[in-house]
This record gives sequence, C-alpha cells and structure tokens, in this order.
Amino acid sequence: MPTDEIFDVVDADDRVIGQLPRGEVHRLGLRHRATHVLVFNARGELFLQQRSLAKDMWPGVWDSSCSGHVDSGEDYDACARRELGEEIGLVDRARPERWFRLEATPETGMEFCWVYRLRDEGPFRLQESEVRGGGWFGRDTIDSWILHRPGDFGSAFRVIWSELAIRRELLDH
Repeated sequence: MPTDEIFDVVDADDRVIGQLPRGEVHRLGLRHRATHVLVFNARGELFLQQRSLAKDMWPGVWDSSCSGHVDSGEDYDACARRELGEEIGLVDRARPERWFRLEATPETGMEFCWVYRLRDEGPFRLQESEVRGGGWFGRDTIDSWILHRPGDFGSAFRVIWSELAIRRELLDH
C-alpha cells in the first residue's frame, strides 16, 4: 500500500482546498473523496469483498465489491473504473453507473463517496494486496449478517447498506 499517495482535501461542499499525503489526511481527519462500486449478478446477489489483512484501515472486514480513494486531480468516475480494474480485474469490461452520493462523516472516514452500481457475473481476478477474498450474497443474508455482526463490515459499507434499505422501503410503498 503506497503511503505517499496524494489526495485532494475538500471543504464541506466537496470543493478542493488543497492536497496532502494520504497518511496526513487520515491522521488529521480531513474531508476527502472515495468511490464504492456495488456489483450485482443476474440473480440480484451482491459481490462483497473481504479486505486484505494488510490494509491500514478496516483490515479483514467485508466491504463493497470494490472501493478506493480518489487520487489528487482524478474524478470520481475515473476512480471507480480504476478500482474495478485494480481490485477485481474488471478492466474495460463494464461501465459503472453513478447511483447515489454519501456525505463526508466520521462513519465514511470523512470521505465524500459516490456509490456506483453495475451488473456483472464474474469471474473476478482479485488483487491479493487489496482483497483477501469475496463472494456473492443475497439481500436477506446481508441484512441478517449486518444485524447480528455489524463489526464484520466496514463502516462506510454499513452506511451504504442502510441507504439502500431506505431506498427499498421507498420503492415498496
């Protein structure tokens, strides 16, 4: 994991106000940018990755299909495509669709996050330095798992899943 990555530091309106190294941004709790991509198969199952034990944040927990920080000067869409290629090997095979945005909060690690979705059946090529493993899970399984073992998941993914539950509730009425 490179420690010299440079991130754009952003204000409360997600406007760039400076650049700092990754470690400083995290140490100081500054707002920055990230993406999460949720990959669903034709059965509606979500591919979750288990983060590498070597990760500096949230090692070994289950998370979005892929996620990552937006590098300085990079836009959200480019980051989502880059992370798909790096973490699960989807290079130029699929174009993720912007779905919804999360505000920068302590639960998201002070990251403004764009959440993307796409449909793909795999197979995936997992990057060992980033991803320990992964699998397909149905909505009911994830709901129960988060309810009974929330610590198994990264906090940003729990926020994403909660937002999806609200969206499902709105669609059901």
